[in-house]
Amino acid sequence: MNTPLSAPALGTHPAAGSNPGRTETRDLLAHATYDLLVVGGGILGTSVAWHAAQSGLRVAMVDAGDFAGATSSASSKLVHGGLRYLQTGAVKLVAENHHERRVLAKDVAPHLVNPLTFYLPVYKGGPHGAAKLGAGVFAYSALSAFGDGVGRVISPSKAAADNPGLRTENLKAVAVYGDHQMNDSRMAVMTVRAAVDSGAVVLNHAEVTGLRTTRGRVTGAELRDRLDGTEFGIDARLVLNATGPWVDHLRAMEDSAAAPSIRLSKGAHLVLKRKAPWKAAMATPIDKYRITFALPWEDQLLLGTTDEEYTGDPADVRATESDIQQILDEAAFSVRDEHLDRDLMTYAFAGLRVLPGGPGGTESAKRETVVSEGRGGMLSVAGGKWTTYRHIGRTVLDKLTKLPGGALAEDMEPVKRLVRHTPLPGVSNPNAVAHRLLVDREPGARMDPLTARQLATHYGSLSFDIARLVNEDPALGERIHPDGPEVWAQVVYARDHEWAETADDVLRRRTTLTIRGLDTDEVRGKVQRILDERRG
Repeated sequence: MNTPLSAPALGTHPAAGSNPGRTETRDLLAHATYDLLVVGGGILGTSVAWHAAQSGLRVAMVDAGDFAGATSSASSKLVHGGLRYLQTGAVKLVAENHHERRVLAKDVAPHLVNPLTFYLPVYKGGPHGAAKLGAGVFAYSALSAFGDGVGRVISPSKAAADNPGLRTENLKAVAVYGDHQMNDSRMAVMTVRAAVDSGAVVLNHAEVTGLRTTRGRVTGAELRDRLDGTEFGIDARLVLNATGPWVDHLRAMEDSAAAPSIRLSKGAHLVLKRKAPWKAAMATPIDKYRITFALPWEDQLLLGTTDEEYTGDPADVRATESDIQQILDEAAFSVRDEHLDRDLMTYAFAGLRVLPGGPGGTESAKRETVVSEGRGGMLSVAGGKWTTYRHIGRTVLDKLTKLPGGALAEDMEPVKRLVRHTPLPGVSNPNAVAHRLLVDREPGARMDPLTARQLATHYGSLSFDIARLVNEDPALGERIHPDGPEVWAQVVYARDHEWAETADDVLRRRTTLTIRGLDTDEVRGKVQRILDERRG
């Protein structure tokens, strides 16, 4: 299937059971009163929409860009307990994080969340000694009931044998522990799908231009479709502001005198081609607070992250030359120079952490969720992390039911009745899915093993829907780019089932083509033409 780039002859008919078009979705949003309007489709918004729809509420969710189009797809891709929290004595927090991590990996999204071994190298003159880190990783693993093995210390030679990129000069020892990682964009899309499966109505690329009020209370929003300029409105009994870095912007629409509630910290990352297999990730202490990561991810090497205060327009955040150099310099503490060649770089990105307002540097600020209620009754929530996003969604939902007046509680099943381990769509064993994709083929048909693996670990059992598209039209089984595992059927599937509207939606967030540096002008043009076949 390593064929040259070609635009397959695609049918224009949407697949059965596909998402409604934008016109139909706008009509649904404009001609009903919703119990809850969630503004923002990132970590927090998707989780709250999912849990609220599960609980029986009539839910709408909109985002000015794509779902997880900003901060939520610019993370370090980790599902982790938070090793560094131990040094602040946050033992309970680490244990809670571990619980959520293991539930995600075992019950909720085993097709999306993957185990990952971490090496924590100890160098001569480093900020921490081997004994301290050894005790730390043992305690860390104990707090997860040793579900990922026992945290321990290994020799430099053993670590170097597993990770040829490890710098061994002045290396005294390596502490080992277990965590998980995922593709944050895919987690977001699957969560949106779970919300829709539970009854939510969603629309991306729809910007809130104003708030509707009734007798001083916020009762909805005015919106503009960014793709065609259509203006429409949504009525809701309660509006939740989950716009991340833009949370204060929406709060100002409710109350022009509202004081700032958050501050922002920029975290940048680099993606490089791997020169050799990495059996473990590396987490290298830079100073008392910060760790730099070198993670095997999506067959690439992910480096980062930075942590500096950001005061500009959130829409303009990007990885600068200064960020790139800082990340490479810090990675060089533990990664050999030949693995950090700039010619290996395929992508650089940056996101904004939303932190509580207050004094002190961002690196030592608490990573906690900020919740506030405005003068017009709009609830604003910001912060959070992928590891605990389900827990945060339940917590916010519980708070919604306890607002003065009980606007939602009377129509809602108790939150405690929610199935706490409800899986995301496609839940399955990815190894079994990949095997079936390879053996259950039409006569004469063949699937590339790399494509089968990529489908299994990004769609789970939903991969079989993509395989059916290929069976019906073999041209859809051709690779989008010869150097990447994705096939054209994924573009059609993203268009019809995953709310992809722009080339970036597909290339950056539904697939991995952008992070691999494979989103050429030719690829982008052909992807956009496929997307344009279904409009309205």
